[in-house]
Amino acid sequence: MSNSLVLVINSGSSSLKFALIDTVSGEATLSGLGECFGMPEAVVSWKINGEKHEHALDAEGNHHQQAVDRIVALLEEQGMKQDIVAVGHRVVHGGEKFTKTVKIDDAVLEEIDNLSDLAPLHNPAHVIGMRAAMKAFPSLSQYAVFDTAFHQTMPAKAYTGAISQKLYNDYGIRRYGFHGTSHYYVSREAAKVINKPIEESNFISVHLGNGASVCAIKNGKSVDTSMGFTPLAGLMMGTRCGDLDPSIIEFLLKKGWSQQEVFDELNKKSGLLGVSGLTSDCRGIIEAMENGHEGATLAFELFCYRVAKYIGSYMVALDELDAIIFTAGIGENSQPIRSKILENLKIFGYREDEEGNAAARFGNAGIITKPNTPVAMVIPTNEEWVIAKESMELLHA
Repeated sequence: MSNSLVLVINSGSSSLKFALIDTVSGEATLSGLGECFGMPEAVVSWKINGEKHEHALDAEGNHHQQAVDRIVALLEEQGMKQDIVAVGHRVVHGGEKFTKTVKIDDAVLEEIDNLSDLAPLHNPAHVIGMRAAMKAFPSLSQYAVFDTAFHQTMPAKAYTGAISQKLYNDYGIRRYGFHGTSHYYVSREAAKVINKPIEESNFISVHLGNGASVCAIKNGKSVDTSMGFTPLAGLMMGTRCGDLDPSIIEFLLKKGWSQQEVFDELNKKSGLLGVSGLTSDCRGIIEAMENGHEGATLAFELFCYRVAKYIGSYMVALDELDAIIFTAGIGENSQPIRSKILENLKIFGYREDEEGNAAARFGNAGIITKPNTPVAMVIPTNEEWVIAKESMELLHA
C-alpha cells in the first residue's frame, strides 16, 4: 500500500464527503458520503470495487462523529488505516486570516469557528468534522485547505465593495470568492494542454455545478471572481439567485417576510429551481425544455446568458486570454449548456466544435472550439487531489 495516502474530509452541516487520495497518482482509492445528518434516515455510503455499501447511523447522537467512526472502521476493515499519513479538510471560508493551507490546532479551530458569521452554513460544520476526525485520528497531522485562499491574490479594485471603508474595517465586508481549489486545479491542467508555464498562462475558469462561479486567472493567479462576501453572489446557480438588487431584500422585509424567509428564498428556492418552477438539476431542466416547458426554457436561457455575460466582463481583467475552461458537474457534462454559452460569445469569435464538445463529457477533457478560433476547453476538476496534495506538502515542509 502507498505511503502517500491522505484522507480528505469535506464536512457540511448535514453531510460529510470523504475520499482516500493517493497523492502520487491522484487516484481516489476509496470515497463515500454521509448524509441526512440530524434526521432518522442518516446514513453513510461508500463504493469499493464498483459495489455500493451503506451503513445506517443511530438516530440519536452526533452524526458527524458516527460517520467519522464508521469511516475509521471501514479503513481498518480494508487494511488502509495504517497507511494514511495525514487528514486534509476542506474549509469554505478563511476570511483574510487564512491565505494558505495550515496545520490544524486548537487556535486554528477557534479562528475558523470565529469566521462562522461569514459562512454560517459551512464553517461551524467544518469545525464539527475536524473535531471528530482529530478524535478518530489523534496521531495524524490534520490540515485545513481554504476555498478562499486562491483568491487572496485579487487586487483591491477587484475585492473592494463600493461601500464605506468603515464596513470593510469593522466587519471585513469585501469580495472573498470560493471554489478556489477547483479554479487552481483546472488552470494548472489547462496550462499543460496549451503547453505554457502556468506563470505565463491566462484563463477564465468557469466552475458550473449546483454552486457556480467564474474566475479570471492572470499569470496563474486569481485576479477576480464572481462569488463575493458569501457564495450567494455572482452567477445564477441551482438554488441560489446570484447577483440581485439588494433593495429587493428591504422590499420583501417591508412586505412582512422574516429575515429567515428571505435568506431561504434567495439561497434555497431561487436559481434554476426558482425560475423553472421544477428542479435545480440541470439534466431535468434540459429534458423539460426539450419537452416544451416554458419555465425550464427560460431557466436554461437565463443561466447560459448570465454565464456568458460574466465571461465577457472578465476579459477586462486580463491582458490576453489563452482559453476559457469549463469544469464541475454541469461544466464538465452538459454539452447543451456549453454550446449555448459559446453561441452567446460569438461576438468574441468563439465557434463550437460540435464533435469536440460531444466528446468532452464524463471525465474526458478536451478542446470544444474549432481550430483557428479562440479556445474553450473542458477540464474535469479534482478538488480532493488539491486538498490531499497541499496537506502532503505541508506535512513534509
